Amino acid sequence: MDKVLDDWRTADISPKLKAALGLLETLVKTETVSADDVAAVLAAGVSRAQVVRAVQVAAAFTMIVRLADTFEFAIQSDEGFLSDAKMLLKRGYVM
Repeated sequence: MDKVLDDWRTADISPKLKAALGLLETLVKTETVSADDVAAVLAAGVSRAQVVRAVQVAAAFTMIVRLADTFEFAIQSDEGFLSDAKMLLKRGYVM
């Protein structure tokens, strides 16, 4: 995982995942992708449903980050994240 976070381009991951990460990087950095960008990911073997889901997740995280920056949300400690993770594993995501 650390190698992927350091540089997904050189990490030992599948070509499909590399293609998807490349598309997401383009989307996040430029806020747009072309039909050719998506076609390249589909040609790498990523399904249309997987592309849609990846874009949905990236959009959600991008929105959260922008809201957090706008409202100056405080980042909790590692202990806080661990506590929240344990609660979510126990109870699930409940609204």
